[in-house]
Amino acid sequence: MSDQVVTRFAPSPTGFLHIGGARTALFNWLYARGRGGKFLLRIEDTDRERSTPEATAAILQGMAWLGLDHDGEVISQFEGAQRHAEVARQLLAEGKAYKCYSTQDEIAAFREQARADGKSTLFRSPWREADTATHPDLPFVIRIKAPLEGTTVIRDQVQGDVSIRNDQLDDMVLLRSDGTPVYMLAVVVDDHDMGVTHVIRGDDHLNNAARQMMIYEAMGWDVPVWAHIPLIHGPDGKKMSKRHGALGAQEYQAMGYPAAGMRNYLARLGWSHGDDEFFTDDQAREWFDLAGIGKSPARFDLKKLENLCGQHIAVSDDAALRQEIEGYLDAADLPALTNTQSGDLERAMYCLKDRARTFPELLEKAHFALASRPIDPDEKAAKALNSVSDGILSELTPHVQNASWTRSELEEALNSFADAKGLKFGKLAGPLRAALAGRAVTPSVFDMMLVLGRDESLARLSDAAV
Repeated sequence: MSDQVVTRFAPSPTGFLHIGGARTALFNWLYARGRGGKFLLRIEDTDRERSTPEATAAILQGMAWLGLDHDGEVISQFEGAQRHAEVARQLLAEGKAYKCYSTQDEIAAFREQARADGKSTLFRSPWREADTATHPDLPFVIRIKAPLEGTTVIRDQVQGDVSIRNDQLDDMVLLRSDGTPVYMLAVVVDDHDMGVTHVIRGDDHLNNAARQMMIYEAMGWDVPVWAHIPLIHGPDGKKMSKRHGALGAQEYQAMGYPAAGMRNYLARLGWSHGDDEFFTDDQAREWFDLAGIGKSPARFDLKKLENLCGQHIAVSDDAALRQEIEGYLDAADLPALTNTQSGDLERAMYCLKDRARTFPELLEKAHFALASRPIDPDEKAAKALNSVSDGILSELTPHVQNASWTRSELEEALNSFADAKGLKFGKLAGPLRAALAGRAVTPSVFDMMLVLGRDESLARLSDAAV
């Protein structure tokens, strides 16, 4: 086996990138990237009826949003069908597999009789040791010869050693009667040919490992390191489904969660590094290991996701954040920002990032910077604008007009004006928020005035005072 770590993510293109699949991809990406290894992507598109180009595109888009870059070209499992069949025929030639002529009806009848007799329904083909001279000129499948005695041990980095008695393993079909390879064969051949050293996947594949090991051992190939991770459950402890809300990675993008927050949360979902909750990508790559993965299913918690996303928004680079927000607007089918709005948003970012857990929340705070005159106040803000406040704003405008536009001077000018009027600053802040933003909840009045600049701020105050 190669000294270089090689992991892979191998989704079936039958729908969106499920949140559980996104976490599997992330674990594989972190493990490889943290060790200078390769992270490969294979689309398991052998099911031609259910596989669609749209689903493949959705998977690629979901991974691109999450920032999970892969090495090399995307591999199509379907395109390797000839190679997979070749391996089955090699095992047949070496006597490690055999032609089975049993029909589906015969197999069904066997199982029905076995159930009636209270015996195992594991099908044992009468053709396993049959003389090839007795083979009929009929359709056949190629089956691998499973070991009949002893135990197969799956040495799993998450689940520990899992033992399966070999007499519980059937002679798995490798090649169907139409000559097409089965998924279980294709997976093993692809993983071997791609040089995969570590198979990190959901624990719903754990039982497959024993059957796949038969092929590795029959071919004399190195068995990869197994790591079968528990599935993700909803808050109610049941397997994640539509009833728990969004399931696809792109749905979370369209809901306005930042990718860094989602990466952090998914990494923490079933894996831990001490008591660390918030960490950067660099830390995740450095810390991630298989030993930190728990055996129990993780529970998806939207509040924890939002909390982590808020922390990541707060520390993000302003330009990168603005760019990701533009991606969110596109994903959510919302109007794009104009060039002017984009620049204003980035300039305002310093007073928007704190305490915004999602992009919709941040954009609501940014309303003052994105809106254009005349400002249309919402219902709460409109209540702060009346004849009394209009008079106050009219008097305030010339008072701040001559102030140098710095935070300290604006604070001094507004506070001294409030004192002169016998007002607490809070009484002045409400009308100011309404005039500058048309909202009752905004960043600080001083931040808004600094972002908007002298001319725009005074114009908005004048508009509201009319």
